[in-house]
Amino acid sequence: MMFSFLNLRIATARRLWVAGILWNLAAPLPSRSDTPPPPIVPSLSPTTSLSLADARQLALTHNWDLLAARADVEVATAQQIVARAFPNPTVQLSVSKVPTDGQPAGTILGNSLLHRSYDSIAAFNQLLEIGGKRSARRESAKAGSLGAAHRFAEARRQLELAVGRAYTAVVLADEQVRVLRASAASLRKEADIAQTRLQAGDLSRADRDQIVITSDRFELDARRAEGDARSARIQLEVLLGVTEAHGDIQPSESLDQLAIRMAPVGWDQPANLAVTGRPDILAAQADVRKADAEVRLQKAQRIPDPTFLVQYEREPPDKLDSFGLGVSFPLPLWNWNRGNIDAATALRRQAEVRARQIAAAAAADLAAAATDYRTAAERRERYVGQIVPSSAAIRQTVRFAYEKGGASLLDLLTAERNDNEIRLAAATATADLARSVAALEAALGRAESAVTPPSHP
Repeated sequence: MMFSFLNLRIATARRLWVAGILWNLAAPLPSRSDTPPPPIVPSLSPTTSLSLADARQLALTHNWDLLAARADVEVATAQQIVARAFPNPTVQLSVSKVPTDGQPAGTILGNSLLHRSYDSIAAFNQLLEIGGKRSARRESAKAGSLGAAHRFAEARRQLELAVGRAYTAVVLADEQVRVLRASAASLRKEADIAQTRLQAGDLSRADRDQIVITSDRFELDARRAEGDARSARIQLEVLLGVTEAHGDIQPSESLDQLAIRMAPVGWDQPANLAVTGRPDILAAQADVRKADAEVRLQKAQRIPDPTFLVQYEREPPDKLDSFGLGVSFPLPLWNWNRGNIDAATALRRQAEVRARQIAAAAAADLAAAATDYRTAAERRERYVGQIVPSSAAIRQTVRFAYEKGGASLLDLLTAERNDNEIRLAAATATADLARSVAALEAALGRAESAVTPPSHP
């Protein structure tokens, strides 16, 4: 009686254990990506006015490439979960010695499933990884996750730089439109004066027509600049993640406001010229650590992993229930994983070369950005402080002299064209300074820093 009661408890425990396994297999796995995606920006209204900081923030939330890079980080994080997980055990259930000739299989213990004369075996197998495989795999996944995070930061750095350049291009195009329209308006005034002088007999019709033609040319150039400005707006909206880009965005900052931002404090110090903390360099270093871990993992694969066995066997009525223990492992006779080790070693060398290449490119990028900033700052200071005021004074003098009959039409048109070109060049120099500041910040791998205005008259 005690033996039957014990068998019943064992049978009940086995049923509960099997039911628990089936329940866990059927239960849905918890999701780690339940965070809803950011809302999509279909389009911007024609009255949408954005500063550079607002544009960058919008791009960091909705840019398509950055969203893809964020998904790569989530994938790398999931790989860390995979690397930490232990190998699942295997369970084997088998029944043998089942009569097929119609003879009853019941015994003196009864005719239930557990009391028949079947040979029932339940085996439990567990693989155990040894030789540092698990630690190498976890280190590889950790380095991969860190590299993905740094690549996301690099994508963000590149995006901020691209948005800064595109925003500056929009503002520059608007400034070019303003300069050309101002030049056209100035010549239209001269055309009105020329019409009066023509009626008074002080000016020929050919001179009046030349002024009108030059004014119309400036107006046509302004319309072309308007088209360029809309194209620049569309490119900026694409970076912001707008699905229906129509070029409706309106910058709220001027070129002068963008240009008064100076380079990050201490950018020209020797310690900062040795770039070490940029995301692309850190990502390359993480790739080297990942490659090191992969080499250790492939070397550890030469060590066989044992699989331990626990077995329970029941064959009533004449044989007692029995337990068994065992271990199995592959014999490394023909395959020592040499090919995978050589491949992993080659990939590690490649990662090291790539890391040195990226570090050298980053240093060159910073040196070029610093040079461009110095040059752009000097050019803008010359234009704003000297050339533009002098050109405006000359234009005013020639205009006054022409209106009083003391200057020729050729002098007037030349002064107008020169002043127009100088103002356009000054706007371009100001935009170059704004772009050089953004490039210097990106080369240093920093976010938008506290800045101070450069000195200029």
